[in-house]
Amino acid sequence: MFTGLIEEVGKVVEVRASDGGTQLRPRVASTRRRSVLQIAASKTGKKARRGDSIAVNGCCLTLTSRRGDRLTFDLLEETIARTNLQKLRRNDPVNLERALPAEGRLGGHFVQGHIDWVSRIVAFDKKGADFRLEVELPAEFVQYVTRKGSIALNGISLTVTDVFPKSFLVWIIPYTKRHTNLDRAQVGDLVNVEFDILAKYVERALAIRG
Repeated sequence: MFTGLIEEVGKVVEVRASDGGTQLRPRVASTRRRSVLQIAASKTGKKARRGDSIAVNGCCLTLTSRRGDRLTFDLLEETIARTNLQKLRRNDPVNLERALPAEGRLGGHFVQGHIDWVSRIVAFDKKGADFRLEVELPAEFVQYVTRKGSIALNGISLTVTDVFPKSFLVWIIPYTKRHTNLDRAQVGDLVNVEFDILAKYVERALAIRG
């Protein structure tokens, strides 16, 4: 579990294909593609341990090895296909957050690190001191987004300010922009979206009762 408060913006050192992982199924073993992601993160690297869960652009990954400030993760084919991690290149910035400890403070909202969708940035404009960020919203997900509700974009806990027929709006304060990879975001970029866990459980409960 995470909070959506970014601890550090790391830098991609390497993304490369690795030997396929083996997935066991009844009566058959199949080989699936896998990639290795290595990130330089001076702050997170000092505190992370092998096996830790770390959200990378909001996607929960398991740290497979650490050498100094270099963090290495295995990416399954499913993860690559369903997140914007597939677009990462050397030197790209990524948002990092370690899992919430039991005694930790919940400063954002409950974020699972399970990406629901990858959406494009529709508009990103400076308005006064702040920034107006509009993100596309497919019709199949409109029930999860509500005005004043929580949403995670690239792992950042944000509050929805408006919902439109095909998009939603959040406002970004200068601090958040400077201390996340939104500092380099542009119109057309893909962002990982995780909808509020409460909305998904309510929908499921209503479906069962109905």
